[in-house]
Amino acid sequence: MVRQPGLSVRLKLTLSYAGFLMLAGTLLLAVVWVFLLRYVPDVATRALGGFMPGRADLIDAFAPRAVEALVFLLVFGLVGGWILAGRMLRPLTHITEATRMAATGSLSHRIELAGRADEFTELADAFDSMLSRLEAHVAEQQRFAANASHELRTPLAITQTLLDVARTDPTRDTGELVERLYAVNARAIDLTEALLLLSRADQRSFGRELVDLSLIAEEATETLLPLAEKRGVTIRTTGDIAPTVGSHALLLQLTTNLVHNAIVHNLPEDGTVLVETTASAESVALTVENTGERLTPRLVSTLTEPFQRGTARVRGDHAGVGLGLAIVRSITNAHDGTLVIVPRPDGGLRITAQLPAPA
Repeated sequence: MVRQPGLSVRLKLTLSYAGFLMLAGTLLLAVVWVFLLRYVPDVATRALGGFMPGRADLIDAFAPRAVEALVFLLVFGLVGGWILAGRMLRPLTHITEATRMAATGSLSHRIELAGRADEFTELADAFDSMLSRLEAHVAEQQRFAANASHELRTPLAITQTLLDVARTDPTRDTGELVERLYAVNARAIDLTEALLLLSRADQRSFGRELVDLSLIAEEATETLLPLAEKRGVTIRTTGDIAPTVGSHALLLQLTTNLVHNAIVHNLPEDGTVLVETTASAESVALTVENTGERLTPRLVSTLTEPFQRGTARVRGDHAGVGLGLAIVRSITNAHDGTLVIVPRPDGGLRITAQLPAPA
């Protein structure tokens, strides 16, 4: 934004201090002048024990002194106001320097303004918090870009290798080659669609409608029931009607990802998955709990990072592309909700997506 040049804030404050001091001094001298006029006659008179001056004599004596006092107040106000304004605006100078450094890309700098709580320290602390969040967000985006590039490069490299082998070995079975190319291409498509879904959730570019999480939970579990039966996992669904406002497609994707994760990352046999919906006056919640390997809180805190996999969360036939919980977190944030992931003492996870209730 282009602005016309103007006076600095320090100069404005200086002029304000000096002007206020001049106004106060003028009012004080006016009060003194009015007070003196009440007891001074129009002309000089002789009184007992001496001579009483008149108003003309009082003007001749008072006016020069009043002008000298006002000039002194003006100089004192300008000098003192300039010094005081500089001391008051010194924290603002530190904030401005930090802002300029952040504008050049240096997000690691912090103001760390010392002193007791006031408007400037609150502004500095808020700016430091913003820089911390922004630095973490930029670092996360950089990690995501690097991981996404690596994940996308893998199927392309495999495809290139298969094509090179086929070109150098014309006698190779083309049926096997086509099957492997089909599987690699399908994984690349799944990864691309997951990235597009993650971007859509982050940008909040979706319509909103009244949906029921309990119905969405039933729909997701029915879809994944064959996979659960194949892996020997029992799914139990319970809970209340849980209405909220959001995207049906995205919330179905959120629920599907949670249930799919709970099925795939479960015990080798006799595993269980509990899907529960709850509702209160202010919020609704979807909770997916499963049995499985014991996980440390430190490892659990990283599971929502893109392409992050735990100790036993390795790739398999149904392992996904490593964006399941990252998509869940993004969809939850896009719906102004909170995602809580805690390890169960006996193994497995308990994941709760809490969303606002409709007004």
